[in-house]
Amino acid sequence: MGNGLIHIIQQVARQCVLALALMTACSVLTPTLARADDWGCQVLLCLANPGGPEQYSECVPPIERLWSALRHGDAFPTCDFGTGGSQGTSASNTFASAGYCREDLLHWGGPEDSELLCGAAGAINVEINGQLYTRVWWDAGGNVGMAAPGASSTLTEYYGAGSTQVSYDPTQAARKFLERQYRRSNEGGGGGQ
Repeated sequence: MGNGLIHIIQQVARQCVLALALMTACSVLTPTLARADDWGCQVLLCLANPGGPEQYSECVPPIERLWSALRHGDAFPTCDFGTGGSQGTSASNTFASAGYCREDLLHWGGPEDSELLCGAAGAINVEINGQLYTRVWWDAGGNVGMAAPGASSTLTEYYGAGSTQVSYDPTQAARKFLERQYRRSNEGGGGGQ
């Protein structure tokens, strides 16, 4: 393993340890009455994990609660950073559709397979210092929007330090998907629906 790869692994491990330490400190130092923003801050920390939002057992309850809330149309939770705040750090959900998707999650469905659909319920973009840090596609694959509790499937894209993930615009995925299918059909490779 090269020194560069070891450095990246060490850096990611430090970030995960820091996130878990922050979560533990928040739960120990806060009074027994939970504040409205505790859940939002836990969600933000877990969603920022490069290994996925449910990699650590401490993240499973707040993230499962998030999936349930989003499936029911509830608002995305917020995190009040308090005095001084953490400007440029946020998370927001965008419900997926053919107009906002990963290219590899797009597929034909609906009546007679005539409708372009996204195989995820939504994507949560986490920004740290005003830069995209992670994007988590939730309820990805299978029966989108119909996942049983505890069965949510996610895809996490990591864009932080040392990432090799190529940034892309989810609003352009459908155009690229259709162009690729058009090229395949014109090259004699079929490529129909």
